[in-house]
Amino acid sequence: MRILLDTHTFLWWITADHRLSQRSIELISNGNNELLFSAASGWEIAIKAGLGRLDVPPDPLDRFISEHLFRNHIGVLPVQLSHALQVHALPQLHRDPFDRILIAQTQVEKLPILSSDKWFAEYDVEVLW
Repeated sequence: MRILLDTHTFLWWITADHRLSQRSIELISNGNNELLFSAASGWEIAIKAGLGRLDVPPDPLDRFISEHLFRNHIGVLPVQLSHALQVHALPQLHRDPFDRILIAQTQVEKLPILSSDKWFAEYDVEVLW
C-alpha cells in the first residue's frame, strides 16, 4: 500500500515518540508499504524550525531530513501543479496551508494519509491511524 505520512507522523517516527499509534508503527514498519513524505512537509518543518516552533538537531536541516528518509526507505512526493490547484476544490474546513496541500495530494494521488489530525477526517480522504 502507498501511504502519505503527515508531517507529525514522520517526526514522531524518527524520534520514537510515544504518541505514535500501534497501528501507525505497524504500517510504517511493514516493508511491503511504500511510504511517502511530501515536499510540503519539508517546507513545513523548515518554516517551523526557522521560527523556533520545532526543535531539530543542529545538523543542516536538509541532511537531517534526507538521512532519515533514506534510513527509513521513505520516498518524496513532490508538490505538483495538480496538487496545488486541488486545494481550490477543498471546503474551507481547516485553514492550515500545509494540511490543505497534504489533503489535496492524497485526493489527487488517491493515497491514504497516516495522521492523528482529526481535521483530515472532515475531508474526502482515507485517514489511517
